[in-house]
Amino acid sequence: MRQRHEFHVDSTRYLDDHGKPLGELPPQAEQTERTLAAYRNMVLTRTFDTKTIALQRTGKCGTYPSVLGHEVIGTVIGQSLASTDVFVPYYRDQAAHILRGVSLTELLLYWGGDERGSAWKNCPEDLPISVPIATQCCHAVGVASAFRIRGEARAVVCCVGDGGTSKGDFLESINLAGAWHLPVVFVVINNQWAISTPRSVQSSAETIAQKAIGAGLPGHVVDGNDYFAVTEAIDQALERAHGGKGASVIEAVTYRLGDHTTADDATRYRSAEELKKAWEKDGLKRLQNYLHDTGLWDPEQEKRLQSECKEAVDRAVEAYLATEPEPPTAMLDYLFETVPVALQAQRERIADKYRARAGQGGAA
Repeated sequence: MRQRHEFHVDSTRYLDDHGKPLGELPPQAEQTERTLAAYRNMVLTRTFDTKTIALQRTGKCGTYPSVLGHEVIGTVIGQSLASTDVFVPYYRDQAAHILRGVSLTELLLYWGGDERGSAWKNCPEDLPISVPIATQCCHAVGVASAFRIRGEARAVVCCVGDGGTSKGDFLESINLAGAWHLPVVFVVINNQWAISTPRSVQSSAETIAQKAIGAGLPGHVVDGNDYFAVTEAIDQALERAHGGKGASVIEAVTYRLGDHTTADDATRYRSAEELKKAWEKDGLKRLQNYLHDTGLWDPEQEKRLQSECKEAVDRAVEAYLATEPEPPTAMLDYLFETVPVALQAQRERIADKYRARAGQGGAA
């Protein structure tokens, strides 16, 4: 006799590409102030993104990964996490960081190569930005394990890109999260591109969310440009985690509208027509249309918001550019908790040279 095991992955969407409801909206749609706050954060994030790219192009910032197209997902994460929860980001989560209390100046410092940009004052337990692919997933289950061992009703949200789900780090992490019933939510941001590798050749699985099944976790697909769909999914996953019911995997499907980073040129591997179609599904514009259609937003409010966001970003840039750089010894001080004996002499030589140049009035 043969026994058949069947599994399924749900997919959710509430708004069409133009912000029109496809049917009854979830209860979250009734939270008007939350929705308006989300839109404001998306606009601020996009304004910051545009300015930071300009700073990099003029040599005032390091390599930077644009968040263009990810604003909805990051904003929902920032809104849904409790202050006592821990956020474990990857490198395209600016929208979430802002709502977690990370200042725009701190973000600029980080991408400008200053490690002080990782010492977030308002959310010190959130993990720093992870540029290595999927390694943060291992850190997320470590934090969630600590919560479970301590009996704390706290949760972790970990972000990873579609390419990162092909790494052993991700697969091992979701397996452990399932086996140990850990309070962690893995948000897979499927933006269709792992640098220049398209989703179509990244995996032959119909969805990325179905990878959760092998770990014994629920997997869910949402339209990552649909604010209400993403909000419902992450709210429910966090409720599950806080309630001791274990981990979840959410695949939020969107599109990376910019280059992978400012060191990339996406025109070399994707067509203008594909990008044009992706812009027609833009989540920020979709929510803006919804707000206009429901009478919650108007052109005058939009004009004021754009001005306020520009002023906030300009102030942050001014503070960033005015920040006195750290001495070159910082490259060792931030690398180790205690500088190893083998490097102490080298550090002292660096310090001596720096002091000598500073004393001569030279550039440090």
